[in-house]
Amino acid sequence: MFSSNRSRYQGESFSKHRASKSKSHKKNPSFRETISPRKAEKLAQHAQASSPQSNQTSPTVGSAIITLSVGREQRLFAAHEDVLCHSPFFQSACRGQFFEATNKRIDLPDEEPEAFSSMLEYLYKGDYYPRLEYDKRRNSWNIEDGGNGNGTNEAVIHTSHGPILKDTMIYCAAERYGLQELKKLALRKQGLQSGIQCSTILASARFAYAHTPDNDSKLRAHYLALIIRARHTFKRSGTMQQEMENGGKLFFDLFVAMVNHMDDLSQKSPR
Repeated sequence: MFSSNRSRYQGESFSKHRASKSKSHKKNPSFRETISPRKAEKLAQHAQASSPQSNQTSPTVGSAIITLSVGREQRLFAAHEDVLCHSPFFQSACRGQFFEATNKRIDLPDEEPEAFSSMLEYLYKGDYYPRLEYDKRRNSWNIEDGGNGNGTNEAVIHTSHGPILKDTMIYCAAERYGLQELKKLALRKQGLQSGIQCSTILASARFAYAHTPDNDSKLRAHYLALIIRARHTFKRSGTMQQEMENGGKLFFDLFVAMVNHMDDLSQKSPR
């Protein structure tokens, strides 16, 4: 859907603008120069404890198998009931009347299979592909390469709404299913993405606004901050102009965020 925009504005990407600031860009000396081996070991243990894999779930013996039909094409998935029940939505569904007692099937026709598959992977393993990797030397987190450069192919899901960032879709799914830790993980991963096209950023921002409640502002604020930081790229974007002409709450919020940003700059400038 965005192929023409991609060819026309192929220079409009975010190789220099990550969605959030990373501590790894600070000029930190190596562990060898400033941190004792004992302290480095403690840092590694803390990183291991905060790793997404620490949230992984193992099904109990004898747990029922639930069949899930996902998307318009009715792609089938299977999962253990006790694993699914970590989600309040599925806990209610499994104990209610969402599926027949004989075949234990739940239909999710409006869900995106690829995002749902990642959500299931998270419920079992505590993370989803591409996974977070801990860099001991820099004491920071990165997204695994996946064997194809910056991993952009894995970062985007092509939908009827256009190309949407996978982490955005997973965040919205986690909101629907009541998985707060998955929301944090998806937002954290999205902050590490780079090299994303303007058209994909804008389509994903609209998707985020359409699939999150007004009182859940973290993902929306993420997009507003990203656009403001990369404003020099966006102001040259034909896609941005077209989206602004179409309007919507996203661009009113962007205006307010821009004004606040300018106020902050004026307060910091010497008088």
